[in-house]
Amino acid sequence: MTRRKNIKPSCKPQPPQHRPYRVLESEYLAHEAWFTPRRERVELPTGAIVPAWYVFEFPDWVNVIALTKDDKFVFISQYRHGLGETRYELVAGCREDGETAEESARRELLEETGYGGGRWEQFMVTSANPSNHNNRVYTFLAVGVEKLEEQHTEAGEDIDVHLFTREEVEALLADDEIMQCLHAAPLWKYMLRNPF
Repeated sequence: MTRRKNIKPSCKPQPPQHRPYRVLESEYLAHEAWFTPRRERVELPTGAIVPAWYVFEFPDWVNVIALTKDDKFVFISQYRHGLGETRYELVAGCREDGETAEESARRELLEETGYGGGRWEQFMVTSANPSNHNNRVYTFLAVGVEKLEEQHTEAGEDIDVHLFTREEVEALLADDEIMQCLHAAPLWKYMLRNPF
């Protein structure tokens, strides 16, 4: 398999025609830290009216694919109450006011694992659900990180840190053990871009 860093512009399809909905009415249903939905009455470009379209407002999120100097992937595990399961994940969090996405990603990695440093680059931008989420997810690749301090999690966090080989991460992906799709997608992209 050859490594594909860049796709030729001629191979990419043209962007789709932008056909936004027209908002006729909009109201917030709640204003909570993790629950800020709004209901909108919208008109489609076809003229059809949808009486209730729900949009969930969130801050931007960040993920980190972190590799140590000896090429181990830094993962965490934590209980996820929605599924009622404890799973392996990438370090992730929210972009805080006044921070760039990279600053938030660096902070999250240090807080949740104690790892930091290395070379950083923005690796991928996705959306959890473009149909009804208004935020973006910025994934960063951090290569050559090292343990700088002990983790210092928040009161509502219970996180274990794990170091995995590439083979172990591939096995987790192949067996659908990484349930957070916003983590699986950039990991698959990493594997595609960096074959053995």
